[in-house]
Amino acid sequence: MDRDNFENIDNMEEKNHNDDFDNTFIMIRHKGIFMPSPLKKGDKVAFISPASSVKEEYVIGAMKRFEERGYIPVLMKHALNHSSGSYSATKGERLLDLIDAIEDNDIKAIFCTRGGYGCVQMLPNFSYSIIASHPKWLIGFSDVSALLAMWCVSDVASIHGPMAKHLATMPEDDPCTNALFNILESGGRFKYLMPASPYNRQGIASGILRGGNMAVLNGLAGTPYDILDVDPEEDVILFFEDVNEPIYAIERMLWRLSLSGALDSVKGIIFGKFTEYKPDRNFESVEQMLDFWTERMLIPDIPIVFDFPIGHVDLNYPLVEGAKVELEVTDDTVSLKTI
Repeated sequence: MDRDNFENIDNMEEKNHNDDFDNTFIMIRHKGIFMPSPLKKGDKVAFISPASSVKEEYVIGAMKRFEERGYIPVLMKHALNHSSGSYSATKGERLLDLIDAIEDNDIKAIFCTRGGYGCVQMLPNFSYSIIASHPKWLIGFSDVSALLAMWCVSDVASIHGPMAKHLATMPEDDPCTNALFNILESGGRFKYLMPASPYNRQGIASGILRGGNMAVLNGLAGTPYDILDVDPEEDVILFFEDVNEPIYAIERMLWRLSLSGALDSVKGIIFGKFTEYKPDRNFESVEQMLDFWTERMLIPDIPIVFDFPIGHVDLNYPLVEGAKVELEVTDDTVSLKTI
């Protein structure tokens, strides 16, 4: 798609570019996951708002954290527009900011300021080949999981991690922010050792890390971006988090995954934080439902982690989408590290 089409997309009829996607997918899929280059002091980092509007003070605060680390934050043109209902900007403006950030060779990473809702709107109008031809880190979570999925099917690694509010409001020594910078500066390496949940299932496994917000990824089922459609020949470890979803809705998403066969060959599952929901007449907590569900469905004897610190919480550790990792679950600890 040429640049004029990006700029006029808000006034044009939607056009599906799956033909472009299919050609790109066939071309790059065999190459494996590409890890973008480590960030160096003085590198530029683009700040975009691809979904809902965001408070300016959060963006300014997050930009300050990157400056303090030695980087040059670049606020994209429409990141603070607040001019289109609940969205940060019109779809065309948000798309243009994303494309500009990708195509600017001086920009080495793209930081999403907030999720909310809106990222999926850009998928049908995206020229997929530019991700593979300009591979760079994309950072975000929640609704940004739709963009992380687009990076994943383009075989470029991305970071499921904290966004502007977190960086702006958490203390300077916040472990999740420090872990984010360590990942960016190491080229995607991380190593976590967490306390165990009593619901955990022990075991050790390795595979490609893939996942994100459960509702967002479930909404991509049957599309070219369905990263939960696990190939039986792939070794994959899935991770999930969500917010404001009823317990029964989460269970329904799990049933869809099970019925599709997606869980038949996974090597491990990491359940993060599921927050802002109410107990129902069947289960007091999401964890209780997940424990009951995994036992009832007789998921193969694989390690399963509960309550891992990712999601809409203060302890939201970054994970690298597409990284090869080792997961080890014991009575006392959960170890997750790149290999």
